[in-house]
Amino acid sequence: MTNTDIRPFRIEIPQAELDELRDRLAHARIPHSVPGTENDWRRGIAPAYLAELAQYWRDDFDWRVQEAKLNAHDQFRTEIDGQTIHFIHVRSAEAGAVPLLITHGYPGSVVEFLDLIGPLTDPVAHGGESADAFHVVIPSLPGFGFSTPLAAAGWELARTTEAFAELMTRLGYEKFVAQGGDVGAGVTGRLAALYPERVIATHVNSDQGSLGLVGEQLPIPDGLTDEELSAIHAAQAQWAEQKGYLVLQSTQPNAIAAALTDSPIAQLAWIAEKFQVWTDPVRPAGEAVDRDVLLTNISIYWFTRSGASAAQFLWEAAHSGTGWAMPSGVPQGMAVFNTSPLMRRVMNPEGNIEHFTEYAEGGHFAALEQPKLFLEDVRTFFRKHRS
Repeated sequence: MTNTDIRPFRIEIPQAELDELRDRLAHARIPHSVPGTENDWRRGIAPAYLAELAQYWRDDFDWRVQEAKLNAHDQFRTEIDGQTIHFIHVRSAEAGAVPLLITHGYPGSVVEFLDLIGPLTDPVAHGGESADAFHVVIPSLPGFGFSTPLAAAGWELARTTEAFAELMTRLGYEKFVAQGGDVGAGVTGRLAALYPERVIATHVNSDQGSLGLVGEQLPIPDGLTDEELSAIHAAQAQWAEQKGYLVLQSTQPNAIAAALTDSPIAQLAWIAEKFQVWTDPVRPAGEAVDRDVLLTNISIYWFTRSGASAAQFLWEAAHSGTGWAMPSGVPQGMAVFNTSPLMRRVMNPEGNIEHFTEYAEGGHFAALEQPKLFLEDVRTFFRKHRS
């Protein structure tokens, strides 16, 4: 066996680790909340919601049921550039299926896309057309999920892009389409820029939280009205209140890495807050994403200790000098969820994105929040470029 071999993989968390998690949760030290702030999300996760979610994780969440759902799909591991890479790979039975690489972001995982694997690979069985079939490849980012532990420093956006291009080569996919959000959008864009002869087309998803990045990671569009500038400034102020996680992990990840590895309450609070703040704002707390799916995602971070290595990924990204966006001539599609009238001005100012759709519903975790809209948008765009 060589280090380029692709090895079948099953998730099998030892019972001792499940028992330890429950024991840690049973003896967790929950912070005393400041009176009157029990349901206040302005300071991070609301204490009352955290206590309720922790109790459910301890007493009612069934990891084995979720583990079986994960293992219902073919999973593999391989070593690329010295790093273990975990991925789901499901081939379609349809003759004209197109290879599709889907890349998750932070603080997500392959869990986001489990319910879409069937419709993507076997569209006829899910009310679609055979012409919309894909061979699906869903890797875990290096240092995330079961692409752990990190084997070396230096794993960030550019190195990940190269690794995923190599992964598609090993699977026999010379040409493919790519989709991603958050970090996954950066990987998707770099793949198109660096491998235009291989990447047929790309699709990314975003949400109006991106407006807070204007002036920081995105340029300020020309010709904005005073009202539009005011909206941008409000989004920037909101982002400034929410980006503490990114500042900490991008500058001093080790302390939070220790907390996320040793305390399930810390890991729970760190991720669950994002699944509230970044999801559809019209949904009550905890209702934008199924609770068991949320806890499956968080449990993967806990069992693999990838709260720590994901933080290192963000540090590497901040210190790499690599930009998040690269121009390419590859056809691009974008779906914006929980949109704003300004999103088109910011994300597609020159109109170069040929497929730009906007939805009032959803948010950052679009595949989980609005799977039907997400699926149809992906199908509609790639349908134009399958040949």
